[in-house]
Amino acid sequence: MNSRITVLSWNFENNGGGDAAKRVQAHERLVSLSPHLVLRQEMWRADTDGNAILYELENVLGMRGWLGPESCTAIFADPRFFHPVREWPKPGPMWVLPPTALTMRYLPAGTEATPLALASYHLNYASSTNRAAEAEWLSTWADKKWTNPQGETIRMPCLVAGDNNSYPVPGVEGDPALPVLNEIKDRPHRLHRSFIGPDGTRVMDTRPDEALRTAGLEDVARHWSAKHGDTAAVSRTVNACETHGPDSRIDRLYATPELLDAVTGVDVIEVPEEVSDHHIVRVTLDGDRLSDILNQQPNTLESLVAP
Repeated sequence: MNSRITVLSWNFENNGGGDAAKRVQAHERLVSLSPHLVLRQEMWRADTDGNAILYELENVLGMRGWLGPESCTAIFADPRFFHPVREWPKPGPMWVLPPTALTMRYLPAGTEATPLALASYHLNYASSTNRAAEAEWLSTWADKKWTNPQGETIRMPCLVAGDNNSYPVPGVEGDPALPVLNEIKDRPHRLHRSFIGPDGTRVMDTRPDEALRTAGLEDVARHWSAKHGDTAAVSRTVNACETHGPDSRIDRLYATPELLDAVTGVDVIEVPEEVSDHHIVRVTLDGDRLSDILNQQPNTLESLVAP
């Protein structure tokens, strides 16, 4: 089997807005990228008629799907490579748009390998206060435990991806610049994407990114771009518009540090605005290296992530 693993994250706007042909065409676009994991946001109405839309998309993608609470998010996985160990249907009390969270085994690594903690998430649109709390709850997926065949309890490697409705902390060459608050023409959107800073002035919201990275979840695009000088990794995921401001990198994938050694590329696949208001984030992994990481002994695994 191919040792290259492709992970895609996409907020497909309004799940096609009830247009079945548009929905199918959008997911055929994903198929063309040969994914092994797809983390989707805005899965609206996929739970109607007994999850009919979810099963439709499973068929289009040729993958198995899991729909999160309230049909907000989903994870699709290639069953030749990934198998679920458990679901996490209660992700915490603060979520407006609950994530889909799974413990997933990477099958090529073998039955004794440590599984992965996975989550597809969508932080709140309107409230920076709620986003901060959601990001804190999201960080708990970097602290999920697993008992290995030797009876040792260890933290699972973690990978989460989604729509942050907020910005990455500046500091990487090529990352879109933060908007200037007063240049955002839509006044409610100024509120939605900012908060009151320590000095009493309103600043653009980067708190979810700071919180996740404090918790040990690395922005994979930021890591790849800084390490390899590849500014394409931090390309915009949302286009500039009259009301919301300039190009921004709202959609991001985070991973615990031990997984970074398996990353072989990060890029953004742009889609026309009539298809979706978000582009597709793609991360590729070396499957053989991923297997090695998941089979590390606990003391070796800790040495990989030691500060």
